[in-house]
Amino acid sequence: MNRREFSAGTACLLATAALGLPGVAFSQNRRPEDGVDYLTLDKRVNVDAPAGKIEVIEFFWYSCPHCNAFEPKLEAWIKKLPPDVFMRRIPVAFRDDFVPQQRLFYTLEALGKLDELHNKVFQAIHVERNPLNREDGILAWAEKQGLDKAKFKELYTSFTVSSKARRAAQMQDAFKVTGVPAIGVAGRFYTDGELARNMDRALLVTEYLVGEVRKGAK
Repeated sequence: MNRREFSAGTACLLATAALGLPGVAFSQNRRPEDGVDYLTLDKRVNVDAPAGKIEVIEFFWYSCPHCNAFEPKLEAWIKKLPPDVFMRRIPVAFRDDFVPQQRLFYTLEALGKLDELHNKVFQAIHVERNPLNREDGILAWAEKQGLDKAKFKELYTSFTVSSKARRAAQMQDAFKVTGVPAIGVAGRFYTDGELARNMDRALLVTEYLVGEVRKGAK
């Protein structure tokens, strides 16, 4: 999803490039290039990874169809990550009406239900056509998932969840996120489907950058 064109109807205008094309990868003779396949940030971003871990962030938006399509690939990739990589997700908010879904994400996280219900949010939006973009709709959906509505609302409107949503917006700005899905590495690098030409290649770029960080080359 291109940041400048993010309405629900025209979102994720990285188009097929963001989805990945089978069999497309970097040749053995060409390494990913700074300024071409990824960007080095002008200013490093503080990471939340434990000491000795390399942080990788996926920036996403639940309503983005490309984020929805990318999710199974990302989940499979995460399962194969080495133990020194710390993976986390950050929901973006390119405008105010993205915030309810940020709050949804962090409320599920606070309840310990993110692993169980993260994919069900995508399912509700992209298969069941439930937009989940307003508080009342989100609360009704949460109740249908067997969650305590009162407790969910208390967390959803809490200072803690509000603070995490604001922090997420600060992170997306610090990484200069221009569209989603996108990936930040070690508080120093940024790539997405537009730079890498598709998200399959973006994952290869991420692996390259993790390797470079690991050996101290960057």
